[in-house]
Amino acid sequence: MRRLFGMAVFAIMMACGLTAQAQAQAQAQAQAQQTEYDPAKVSESLKAIFQFGSVATKQSLNSNTVTLMSGTIGGTYVQFGADLASVLDDGNKLRVLPIVGRGSVQSVADILFLQGVDLGIVRSDTLDYLERKGFAKDIKKQFTYVTKLYNEEMHVIASKSVRSLRDLEGKTVSVDLPNGGTFVTALTVFERLGMKPKVVYVEQRIALEKLKAGEIDAVIVCGGKPYKSVSTFKDDRFHLVTVNYEKPLQKDYLPASLSSKDYPNLISGDDRVDTIAVPAVLAAYNWAPNTERYRKLSQFVDAFFTKFPTFQNPPFHPKWREVSLSAPLPDWQRLPAAEQWLKSHNVEAVARTRFDEFLKQSPTTAANIKTDADRETLFKQFQAWETERNARAQVRSGSQK
Repeated sequence: MRRLFGMAVFAIMMACGLTAQAQAQAQAQAQAQQTEYDPAKVSESLKAIFQFGSVATKQSLNSNTVTLMSGTIGGTYVQFGADLASVLDDGNKLRVLPIVGRGSVQSVADILFLQGVDLGIVRSDTLDYLERKGFAKDIKKQFTYVTKLYNEEMHVIASKSVRSLRDLEGKTVSVDLPNGGTFVTALTVFERLGMKPKVVYVEQRIALEKLKAGEIDAVIVCGGKPYKSVSTFKDDRFHLVTVNYEKPLQKDYLPASLSSKDYPNLISGDDRVDTIAVPAVLAAYNWAPNTERYRKLSQFVDAFFTKFPTFQNPPFHPKWREVSLSAPLPDWQRLPAAEQWLKSHNVEAVARTRFDEFLKQSPTTAANIKTDADRETLFKQFQAWETERNARAQVRSGSQK
């Protein structure tokens, strides 16, 4: 009997010990959990899932999401869209949703007609082309612009026997698909120069393979340097062709250049290749100020302009260094919310003031200006020079930090 009683006491003591041990382990685990990183506390996505079915969550997600139509995979537009989303996303307060697009012409149509699209990146010569060819009338009145972005260079890849763009007269030239903006710029340039090459519409990556196979004579790509499909193209038989800044091009385009730093596979040593460029524009539909869509654009503008300096440093696309929020865009109307932000923060477009000072110090140059058109052309050249100078200065400054 005593033996049984002793065994019972032992069992009770063991149970109490195990219980105390279990409690101690539970407490330690609880303390560990308290110190562990809990993603549910900071992840808006997890919060939204946990609150699935909440009307307030649904309304917040939709009312503060701004959609941006970018461009094709591998292009500069897509990279800019990704950069905007990376910097501006602020939980459920603001979300930028980039959409892979088909290029400038398609983005114009998407801004006008595709449900839910708030913004798009388009090329400045696209709307003029659509009006000139009779596809649209007074189309610029339906658009506003948030800011001029960067200049997109024309890249002409051809065999080394082709020395300039005019050598492509009568030859087979790919100008990308007819949804993008490259064909608009290419056809406009050909038209202005009186050239008549045989134009084909082939997607750029496929076109470059056809170039290697000898099926076409040249490929034209318009995009911000360094453009991925061009920078990865390597074949010693080909190079980047000069596009001279001729008089017929000076109304709509800017002078530009490409270097071996941009494209070491296609330009050797310290050589530079002259070309032209066309501005890219962050555009929106011309919504009335009292609408919900306008409110979202205003919210985007405030976040974008406030955080703009972040974009001009690595790891973001180097083309951000060319962007000046206050740069005017002739014949376009700026989104009122953007105009108001610039004024309220004392950000003014001072390029013309600097240009006037430049002319005062360069009387010989000023004397060559005979008409308003001459003055506007020289101003565009001044802007392009100043933009490239500032970009180089920022690169040097960044390398010294």
